[in-house]
Amino acid sequence: MNISENLLIALLSLMGTCAGSFGGIYASSKLTSFRLKKLEEKVDKHNQFAEKIPVIKEQIKVINHRIEDIENSIFKQEK
Repeated sequence: MNISENLLIALLSLMGTCAGSFGGIYASSKLTSFRLKKLEEKVDKHNQFAEKIPVIKEQIKVINHRIEDIENSIFKQEK
């Protein structure tokens, strides 16, 4: 083997190593992006629910007042 053959083998090895490294980086990047997207969807879903909580609390207060009014009217009728 002469120098040019050794150089060719070295260059091919370098190209293979670079291709493998960049392929791994690309695959890892795609997986990270996918997982971030799914996490963002979960956070959005949670935030939408969290925005509804004050409304639900207010509705519960109204319902409790209505129940009290009904109970008071029933107790007044019994007396």
